[in-house]
Amino acid sequence: MGLLAYLDSIRARDPAPRSRLEILTYPGVWALGYHKLAHRLFRRRLFLLARIVNHWSRFCTAIDIHPGATIGRNFFIDHGFVVIGETAEIGDDVTLYQCVTLGGTSPDNGVGGKRHPTLADGSIIGSGAQVLGPITVGPRARVGANAVVTKDVPGGTTVVGIPARATMVDGGAAPESRFVPYGTPCSGMFDPQTQKVELLRCELEQVRKRLDDLLDERERDRA
Repeated sequence: MGLLAYLDSIRARDPAPRSRLEILTYPGVWALGYHKLAHRLFRRRLFLLARIVNHWSRFCTAIDIHPGATIGRNFFIDHGFVVIGETAEIGDDVTLYQCVTLGGTSPDNGVGGKRHPTLADGSIIGSGAQVLGPITVGPRARVGANAVVTKDVPGGTTVVGIPARATMVDGGAAPESRFVPYGTPCSGMFDPQTQKVELLRCELEQVRKRLDDLLDERERDRA
C-alpha cells in the first residue's frame, strides 16, 4: 500500500505516465530506493558500504544522493542529474526537477555540522536551481528554474533569479494550492522583462516597509 500511494503521488504531479508500472522505470524512483538502503547502512555506521550503494545508484540513475541525507515521504525527482548533499533534510511531498543541486558550504574552521539546505513539506524546486548552504525553504515555497538560493525562503513564497528574490506571484501558501510544475507558472508573466518588473516591485515594497519601520522607530524615540 505504501508503494502504491507513492506511485500515485507521482502520477498526481506528472501527467506523462500511463500506468504505475511506467513510473517504476523513472530514475528518480530507483534513486530513492537505493538511497533508502544506503541511508540505513549510513545510520549503522557502515559508511563504506553506504558509499558503494550511493556510487552504484549514481551510475545507474545520474542522481547523486549522499547516504546521510534525510528524506521524507513522497519525494519526487522528475528526470535526473540531481545532487543532494550529506546534511540535506527533505520533508514530505517535495518535488525536484532536473539538474537541481542541494549544495553545502564548508566552514573555515573545518567543522562539519549542518551545511546543506532543508526543504519543508510541499516545496518545489525548478530545473537547474542551486539551493546552497544551511538555509530553509519553507512549506509549499517554490523556487524558479535556474535560481540561485542562498537565503531562507518563507513558506508559500515564489523566488526567481540570481540571487533568488521573492516575486509578487502567489506561492503555495495554502495546503490546498494547486501543484505548479517547475515551481513557477508557464505563462507570459515570466518572460525576462516581466520578471525584472516583478522583482523591482518587490524591492520597492521592501523599501517602503523599511521606511515605515524607521519612521515608527523615530516616532517612538520622540515619544
